Amino acid sequence: MNKLKICLSAMLLAGVLFNANAQKSKDGWQDLFNGKDLSGWKQLNGKAKYEVKDGAIVGTSVMDTPNSFLTTEKNYGDFILELDVKVDNKLNSGIQIRSLSTPEYQNGRVHGYQVEIDPSDRAWSGGLYDEARRGWLYSLDINPEGKKAFKKEAWNKYRIEAIGNSIRTFVNGVPVADVVDDVTPSGFICLQVHAIGNKDKSLEGTQVSWKNVRIKTTNLKPSPKTNIRIVNLIPNTLTESEKAQGWKLLYDGKSVDQWQSYSGAGFPDKRWTYNDGTITIAKSDGSETGNDIVTKELYGPAFEYQFQFKLTEGANSGVKYFVDKKFNSGGKSGVGLEYQVLDDAKHPDAKMGKNGNRTIGSLYDLIASEKPYNAIKKIGEWNLGRVVVYPDGTVQHFLNNHKVVEYVRGSQAFKDLVAESKFKGFDGFGLSEKGYLLLQDHGDNVSFRSLKIKVLSK
Repeated sequence: MNKLKICLSAMLLAGVLFNANAQKSKDGWQDLFNGKDLSGWKQLNGKAKYEVKDGAIVGTSVMDTPNSFLTTEKNYGDFILELDVKVDNKLNSGIQIRSLSTPEYQNGRVHGYQVEIDPSDRAWSGGLYDEARRGWLYSLDINPEGKKAFKKEAWNKYRIEAIGNSIRTFVNGVPVADVVDDVTPSGFICLQVHAIGNKDKSLEGTQVSWKNVRIKTTNLKPSPKTNIRIVNLIPNTLTESEKAQGWKLLYDGKSVDQWQSYSGAGFPDKRWTYNDGTITIAKSDGSETGNDIVTKELYGPAFEYQFQFKLTEGANSGVKYFVDKKFNSGGKSGVGLEYQVLDDAKHPDAKMGKNGNRTIGSLYDLIASEKPYNAIKKIGEWNLGRVVVYPDGTVQHFLNNHKVVEYVRGSQAFKDLVAESKFKGFDGFGLSEKGYLLLQDHGDNVSFRSLKIKVLSK
């Protein structure tokens, strides 16, 4: 009889505990960190120290070890993740999501999406990086307002929404990154302590902390749409959010009905192809070049133009804007402001001009692009280009979401540059209110895709 009472009491207590836990999780949130120990986590790659102090996970940097990752033992696909972060001002860190570690990929190196924790003056916290794979997907060069969200020497609240192909990040309630990508649909979550080398001895012992780590995987309701720039890495597509922002495809991967030969009414029937999801110009034998193609419509005075391009070894091409046919240079090749597309390492044009103003991403023959070392993709990989022309005349070039050129069209400084360039003989060069967009045939094999435009109002 006493055993029966004990059994019934135990069942009753279990029911009470079950109901209490159900109450805690009735909104669908689950704690990934219990505030006491590292149950449910494991460490991969580097040997930084992870421990629990005062209800937080604390990561401490260690000399001469690779990036360290405290990783969930479980994989997650669609989710909303929230957590608080505090980091030493000298240390870089990140939050991995949908990440992987497999023996066949760099001997188990952790790779995948990383939400940046960056207390430096660069201020890219909340940006999206592809760890050990593609590099930056969403730098804060394309969202300057997002740079203001992170607070130094304080706890910062991160919210990460990974739902389907959409990854969105928020820092302290401010929208920071919005990426559409389908490379990795599922993987683990982990907390990074960045590697430090022999030159950074003063960083040894610096720390990053996380607390209030929780996740929701059902009944997901994304935050309201924002107006920050969207980086859509799925070729030749527009999301509903992009359409709502005013974006229009100039190439859908199948039809080139918005493009024509610069010198004729139809699309060229030689050397240009467009039926495999790319618009591609074949390499010439030298007997025929300059068969540029242009949009059928004129664009200006303000717009945002985005495109992806893939170079072959030693290739040269260009993406031109404000192309004006009054500067006809012989019928085949259009004259306009040019975003240089070039293999800097193998094409001689990179060493011509002045101070590198013919290198990739530059305003050709006028302004050299200023690129960080990791801004250019390898030959054979896709680069993301962007030209933004603001209503006030400010123009910016971006290469893989790094801002590499900025100038004011029509300013005295701009006119002075033109006067010293190969375009000095074209009166009013680059100053047309509207112009064609152009893809250049420079005799080399280059491909383009995901061409899209948004007209900007005054």
